[in-house]
Amino acid sequence: MADEIYDVVIVGGGPAGYTAGIYTSRGGLRTLVLTGPLPGGQLVNTTEVENYPGFAKGILGPNLMTEMKDQTKRVGAEVVDKQVVDVDFSKRPFVVKTRKDSFSGKSVIIATGANPRKLGVKGELEYSGKGVSYCALCDGPFFKDKVLVIVGGGDAAMEEANFLTKFASRVHLVHRRDEFRASKVMQDKVFANKKIEVHWNTELEEVKGDKMIGSVVLKNNKSGESSEMEVGGVFISVGHVPNTSLFEGKVELDKQGYLVLKEGMMTSVDGVYAAGDVHDHKYKQAVTAAAFGCMAAIEAERGLGEKG
Repeated sequence: MADEIYDVVIVGGGPAGYTAGIYTSRGGLRTLVLTGPLPGGQLVNTTEVENYPGFAKGILGPNLMTEMKDQTKRVGAEVVDKQVVDVDFSKRPFVVKTRKDSFSGKSVIIATGANPRKLGVKGELEYSGKGVSYCALCDGPFFKDKVLVIVGGGDAAMEEANFLTKFASRVHLVHRRDEFRASKVMQDKVFANKKIEVHWNTELEEVKGDKMIGSVVLKNNKSGESSEMEVGGVFISVGHVPNTSLFEGKVELDKQGYLVLKEGMMTSVDGVYAAGDVHDHKYKQAVTAAAFGCMAAIEAERGLGEKG
């Protein structure tokens, strides 16, 4: 394996990585996709996906990822469920290492994604996918006429709180401080929405329920008092953590740890591209990740063509 040189090595097995693999393989490039030990990205932890085009009745997240993986393999990509532990981008061919193997590539596409930042409170992980969500745009329509809690204080939390009022009977916006960090225009929209109630100096302390979420415990961090509230869902909007620790010092990252794009989908290293949530601060949707994967693949193909 160490002696083989691929045209493209793709690191990551979510929508971005698989889509990139489909395009590079169909473009005639010898492609290796290293998915990691748990391929599929964030969608493997979701239930029904209703907003991915092509599935009129929706599709389960894990099933969508299995379909993408099978398609990537069918068009000719080599897909290996191994985790990358180190990279060397100092010269071509680039070297990508797993625990036991080393792979060389004329180009690399980084598609390692990002994970929602967790609160770390009791019951949060237990009820993830059972009433606890990290994406209002993805899951909001499943919570019609429910009383919902959303945790956060930035622009994303404001936007998601307003979005949830399209479906919820009431939205409780919980923030640990006495002021939001969101922009004024986003705050004004929240304050003007009669279906949103703001809870200042308040923290989510516990998520409770049976098979599905049933209530939350909220704590006022000024008074120290806790109270329990019956709810139909909790949305956590406190940011994302890009999976880029592996690339520190190898390519340029911004202050939040996202990959910095220099031109198109190119990172700070010529021949190393990025695709999906690993660089995307804004959209964080499966369909946009797939689109970024397509763009990175096309740019990699063109870049290799220019170099002969």
